[in-house]
Amino acid sequence: MITNVEVDRTGEDHLKVRKMKKKIMRKQVRAQHTLMRHEGIECVSHATQSLVIANAGLGNGMSRQQLLKTVEEYGLVEALLMPPNKPYSFVKYGSTEEAKKAFDALNGKELMLGDSGQNVVLYCSFVEKVFWKNAVPTNLPPGLTVIEKVVSPEEERRMLESIDWIGDEDAQKAQKTLKHRKVKHFGYEFRYDNNNIDKDKPLPGGLPEICSLFLEKCLKQGYIKHKPDQLTVNQYEPGQGIPPHIDTHSAFEDEIISLSLGAEIVMDFKHPDGHTVAVLLPRCSLLVMSGESRYLWTHGITPRKYDIIQASELGQKVGTITADVGDLTLNQRKTRTSFTFRKVRRSPCNCIYPSVCDSQKEQQRQVQPLFPHNEMEASELEQEYVHKVYEEIATHFSSTRHSPWPRIVEFLRSLPEGSIVADVGCGNGKYLGINKDLYMIGCDRSKNLVDICGEKNFQAFVGDALSVPVRSGSCDACISIAVIHHFSTAERRLAALRELARLLRPGGTALIYVWAMEQEYKNQKSKYLKEKHSNKDKEEEISSGMAQRLPGDQMPESSSQNSACTDQLLDNSKDKGCGAKPVADCRLPVHTNRTSFHSQDLLVPWHLKGGTKKRGESVETVLFPAGSKESQGPSPVFHRYYHVFCEGELEAVCRSLDGVRVQKSYYDQGNWCVVLEKL
Repeated sequence: MITNVEVDRTGEDHLKVRKMKKKIMRKQVRAQHTLMRHEGIECVSHATQSLVIANAGLGNGMSRQQLLKTVEEYGLVEALLMPPNKPYSFVKYGSTEEAKKAFDALNGKELMLGDSGQNVVLYCSFVEKVFWKNAVPTNLPPGLTVIEKVVSPEEERRMLESIDWIGDEDAQKAQKTLKHRKVKHFGYEFRYDNNNIDKDKPLPGGLPEICSLFLEKCLKQGYIKHKPDQLTVNQYEPGQGIPPHIDTHSAFEDEIISLSLGAEIVMDFKHPDGHTVAVLLPRCSLLVMSGESRYLWTHGITPRKYDIIQASELGQKVGTITADVGDLTLNQRKTRTSFTFRKVRRSPCNCIYPSVCDSQKEQQRQVQPLFPHNEMEASELEQEYVHKVYEEIATHFSSTRHSPWPRIVEFLRSLPEGSIVADVGCGNGKYLGINKDLYMIGCDRSKNLVDICGEKNFQAFVGDALSVPVRSGSCDACISIAVIHHFSTAERRLAALRELARLLRPGGTALIYVWAMEQEYKNQKSKYLKEKHSNKDKEEEISSGMAQRLPGDQMPESSSQNSACTDQLLDNSKDKGCGAKPVADCRLPVHTNRTSFHSQDLLVPWHLKGGTKKRGESVETVLFPAGSKESQGPSPVFHRYYHVFCEGELEAVCRSLDGVRVQKSYYDQGNWCVVLEKL
């Protein structure tokens, strides 16, 4: 006999089941919408071979090992894709029947994440196909090296035991200062209030004796050039980290080495342009930072209890962490102790990265001229930061300028035989001999560059792009390759374009190139950005000018916090697509090499190689008031003024000219380009 109580209980159970099914369906739909919105992947209502499983991703603590073990219970798994930092994963089965079986079993299933004690509910949906573009493998930052197994397990044990964390009052005080990790200093104390050391107050006892043999090995192997005299020991528990930072330039010399003991860790490096590289530091490995990686890239450890690593490596292989969704998993952190050795610097830093160098910040401030506000100031700025520079660097500059750009060659070769062509801003005459069927003449503001043209038997003379001593309407064509961007006001840029138009006969054409603000266009990086890790003596065909060219060998250095203080001519071109911001004091920022631009008006450095030709004035007098030349370094540094153009800006200025029309405009390797026709 069935009682009323039993009937009521059965009804309640059915109600609970219905409510649970509705909740699962609601969560399932929400997960489908999230996937569509974030990744553009559409879920389908019919069964397929592929499933997306929400709440089963690396982003919410699910490891590849655990998920694979779970999904393999229902059939042959052909692929398991786990995107980095996402709370979902994709699994493809050998058949639709197996995928359906997994769907029925896993949708709404509660699962504990590893041994964390945290439960999650899985929500499944079918998908047709998953197109996931893996990240291209990245290289280590320049100057960064990781050496595996640099100490033995026995050496590791002795070094760890040599640090007394409990009985050391100084260490306990430091722990109160640094809430996120234990820290202890030897040789000199690093002060976190000013991110520097007191060089006149060495700590008693120096470096621990146990480190001597290790440092001798580092010197012998060439990992470091100088024996360190400062050591910082940090102990990181799972979940602890250190914010991204650059070790203070004025405090320490070039090489900084860090020994990882007790456990492996993933350290994140970031370039000023936003490019990041995650580097796995195995247990008992040595990290060596020098050059660009030491001075320009920030490094830090994200506070978390798991690191995302390659599943095939499982913490055993050195290298960058590539976002290969088919080979990523979670690695649980353990207690790691780092021994970071540095050499205290005894003189100001003279690196080639002044934008991030505290030694050169004030010096750089003195270098930075004010943005010009009238014709006289503009002329003086260009004289100091354009014309004088190229007189000094002409020989070195010319040695880096030899490969013509294809589209400029194409323009010159398309002209009729016998055409008279003026190259206004010819530099070393790279384009003067391209087409022997043309009669080409060149002019440049730099006498030294014009002399180099003469040595090549080219016809060239000294002249100003604002006033070219050639009869109006006498040229069939003109080229102005990376010249206009060296004029410091909108009025002067317009005047230079008007002068080109004056030289042309009716029907004549002019090809104009200027450096672009957008060094990444249509998801493609320019040659300028791509070559940031290439040979520094390799030619940079990015920008040039009338006695003004982009350096072939060196890093433009910049202050990323500064932005444009530009006097735009046309409202519809101002800051178009650039994201340039106003500068409070209108000082021109110094750009950092191979990075995206943050300012339209800036200074770009040239590091002179092979000494400087003294022509009249000294390097200091020629360019740098207040001693802004890096006199202590092996090569003097010159700064040149540039105005980089936003998309549409050059074309808009050209269209404002009377008697010409824009025949064509395009983007070519980090430059905006226009072909003008005289009406």
